[in-house]
Amino acid sequence: MQTPFCKGKSLYYIISQNKLNKIAIKTLGCKLNFTESAHIERMLREQACEIVHFEKEADAYIINSCAVTEQAEKKCAYYIHHIKHHYPEAKIALIGCFSALRKEELKERFEIDLVLGSNNKYELVHLLPSLLSTEESQHPISPDDKSIFMDAYSLHERSRSFLKIQDGCNYYCTYCTIPYARGHSRSDSIPHVIANATHIVANGIKEIILSGVNIGDFKSPEGGDFYELLQALEKVEGLERIRISSIEPNLLTAEIIRRVAASKTLLPHFHIPLQSGSDKILKQMKRRYERSLFAEKIHFIKQQMPHACIAVDVIAGFPGETEEDFRDAYNFIDSLPISYLHVFPYSRRSGTPAYDMPGQLSRREKSNRTKTLIELSDKKKLIFYKENLHSIQKVLIESTDKDGYDVGFTGNYIRVKTHHLPENIHSIQTLVLTAIEKDGIVMAERVEE
Repeated sequence: MQTPFCKGKSLYYIISQNKLNKIAIKTLGCKLNFTESAHIERMLREQACEIVHFEKEADAYIINSCAVTEQAEKKCAYYIHHIKHHYPEAKIALIGCFSALRKEELKERFEIDLVLGSNNKYELVHLLPSLLSTEESQHPISPDDKSIFMDAYSLHERSRSFLKIQDGCNYYCTYCTIPYARGHSRSDSIPHVIANATHIVANGIKEIILSGVNIGDFKSPEGGDFYELLQALEKVEGLERIRISSIEPNLLTAEIIRRVAASKTLLPHFHIPLQSGSDKILKQMKRRYERSLFAEKIHFIKQQMPHACIAVDVIAGFPGETEEDFRDAYNFIDSLPISYLHVFPYSRRSGTPAYDMPGQLSRREKSNRTKTLIELSDKKKLIFYKENLHSIQKVLIESTDKDGYDVGFTGNYIRVKTHHLPENIHSIQTLVLTAIEKDGIVMAERVEE
């Protein structure tokens, strides 16, 4: 479903009449949230609003919230207090997953001007005129209907675009609030995804990152699964790179892996949530696989694509995780040919089954295990980078850093810097990886073709 825009008079006419309204947006959480924030930002610009940095003075501040961790909620509260202290006259709109779960409580607790959920967050554009004026709102807020798919894509990065293809989740893992905040799994249609991708490419974008909550569960309303979507996207003229974001191991089929291996467009980069390397803990989490299946997927990827990047999500310190469980999980992860880890200390979330589970670990225990896994991740990443040294790679140059180097990513997601050339920016260059720098970025040199 296409996202709604303001009907009738523009925000410029209704609110400011001779003055652009300054709007600041802060996004917390996942790439999907960032995609939706970018979509909202574009809608606001089209309605004659000026988007300013969040630390600057603005007429209204929008916080796109996250509910995955306690830390994300604390950040949200911090930003609200910061605005109220420094800009007491400004309006505040809280949107996203945190507000979807605790809408009334948050509005009362923080005295926020507008609170919207995860799926009706785009109504913000309708509601801003009355929010920024002294008049009562003339736009009733619709319920946060989580049965409808709302599309989104980013265009502010001139090299890459995040394209939302799916939302919600049916898995209800025992630690996770997302199914409650975003609802059940639902998807865009393949024709509409292709239309959005075509529009993105027409704006000069070279790479699209497919985003969602559980993209492997993509099911087009008129028929077609994630594999068929990939097939259709490969045919989009001018689309040079397609990157798959996080995909569940039980949904990452051999068919998909083979497709990526054979493709010139689909990139050899996989982000696969493991969450625990212990079968005992996986069962308590209500994950839909055992670690043997996970290992099978990893080894098959490496068989098909030896230089593929494989990132893995892991939760440290889940309730009931003993020292023996942790060591067992650590050894399993260490045995896998993965590239690096995203490590999260377990965060106790109210309303989830894990919240009341026995064996809750102390903050110190979770912190120590997180640190140990991060050290393992650093070791894995160094091995992966060394394996790719002296290889020739296609690198999408995205920007120039403060030292004057051009910076970008290889297809297998190695961050690279090279000597600046004006024609490099927002283009794909053929480079040879020459050295690993102290900052963790790989130095590369141009290959003369």
